[in-house]
Amino acid sequence: MVVGHGMVGHCFVEALRDRDLDGRWHITVLCEEPTPAYDRVALPCYVGTWDRGTLALTGNDYAGDDLVRLQVGERVITVDRDAHTVTTSQGQEIGYDALVLATGSYPFVPPIPGNDLDRCFVYRTLDDLDAIRAAAEASEPGAVGIVVGGGLLGLEAAMHCGCWV
Repeated sequence: MVVGHGMVGHCFVEALRDRDLDGRWHITVLCEEPTPAYDRVALPCYVGTWDRGTLALTGNDYAGDDLVRLQVGERVITVDRDAHTVTTSQGQEIGYDALVLATGSYPFVPPIPGNDLDRCFVYRTLDDLDAIRAAAEASEPGAVGIVVGGGLLGLEAAMHCGCWV
């Protein structure tokens, strides 16, 4: 079982399938996001096209591979190492022989007042960008946006939005 379907999780599944010449491994991939693996580094390219398919990693749906089962929109809530099971956000309990955690990182949000307001966003997923777009489209003309953070995606966001960093 692989928990997480970002670039690393997807590459792991591809590598395992390439090496499993006897077809011994049946792999379940649990992906919290509603979209299969995509190139997160290319998120700025999503802005303008708003087509999720443009960032899709090749073979991310494992079509035609009966040994891989992908479940999107399914977050792992608990791992029971003794019972070799995980419980998902859908209440499903799934057993495993081997477990790979490829959950990636999370965006650091400074612990400042207001960071939980409805118009304060992180810039990490396709859903995040969709939420930012919706808020921008609902804003009054001349509204101002501020990007806090100078990492790769923060700088890209600022460049595309014409914001201050």
